[in-house]
Amino acid sequence: MQSRALILVVLAAIASIAAARSAAASHILVASETQCNELKTSIGAAADPVAAFAEAAKEHSTCPSGKQGGSLGTFGPGQMVPEFDKVVFSGELNTVLGPVKTQFGHHLILITERTD
Repeated sequence: MQSRALILVVLAAIASIAAARSAAASHILVASETQCNELKTSIGAAADPVAAFAEAAKEHSTCPSGKQGGSLGTFGPGQMVPEFDKVVFSGELNTVLGPVKTQFGHHLILITERTD
């Protein structure tokens, strides 16, 4: 009985730690890896890459979030598909990352903040 209680305490602690992690990110979703790479090059050459990312999302993203510059708001681990989560919770902040292929298409990702 004591070992079951200990397991429950450990699982609760793990869940608490996972819940404390969060990230805020934007993305651009397109159909092809080629288009993703072209957009990444264009954004990287801009004087203000963050603003260029938001404009490119509005113009090119097939996700409804494109209307808000690609913003997905704040979310925790496991709320996005695994390929997306892996990048968001390990990638460099304020850098255009990708292409990342998921079941939805190809993404460019911009992580704006993360708590670990």
